[in-house]
Amino acid sequence: MQDFDFVSQPRTMADIIEISHQSLHAQVAQRLRTLLIEGHIAPGSKLNERELSERLRVSRTPLREAIRMLAAEGLVELLTNRGAIAVRLSEQDVHDTFEVLAGLEAQSGALAAQRIAPPALQELQALHYEMLACYTRQDLSGYYRINAQIHQAINRAAANPVLERTYTQINARVQALRFKSNQDAAKWKRAVAEHEQMLAALQARDAAAMAQLLTTHLMHKRDAVMELMRTGQLKGQGQEART
Repeated sequence: MQDFDFVSQPRTMADIIEISHQSLHAQVAQRLRTLLIEGHIAPGSKLNERELSERLRVSRTPLREAIRMLAAEGLVELLTNRGAIAVRLSEQDVHDTFEVLAGLEAQSGALAAQRIAPPALQELQALHYEMLACYTRQDLSGYYRINAQIHQAINRAAANPVLERTYTQINARVQALRFKSNQDAAKWKRAVAEHEQMLAALQARDAAAMAQLLTTHLMHKRDAVMELMRTGQLKGQGQEART
């Protein structure tokens, strides 16, 4: 296990997000979450508190609280007396997680189609157009950020807090993998088309179509991720068997 190195590269969303004094640890967690999701901290890498404090320009107290938050989400693993590492998933972990997510996505999609209120549907339409703009600019970071907001909004529209909390917790484990699944142009284009179909299903209040679309969408993500893992294109993932 070795500490991660930040390489010279264009500014990421983690650099752009401003940190305010209110809920400082939550703001730090958001930036650290972005670094993990976008792969700037490789799976299995130790989180070096000194380097992260300097990078995020915060003291270690809010940083440690942020790390604990991300450990609760499943993005970070806390090691006794050894700090924390970015979670690394095996192929079986990924398969099992996406299998559970597929059921949750289908259920939330069906309920959202039945229950979504007009203002929430308008918000989703607005987010969809923002996402399309990011796709046109080939802004993967911005696209993923808005894409995640869309899926969260669909879960909220299902109006089932237990379902929403369960989905959020499990989905956190594979956020970084979902981000990388769109780095193939053809797969990214297909994902955008699937989102177009989801919006149409919501507008039509078609619960069955929405459930099927979300399931298919997620299975395409799973297949893309598994392909990347098996061809060694996901550094640090799938290199150890699950224990």
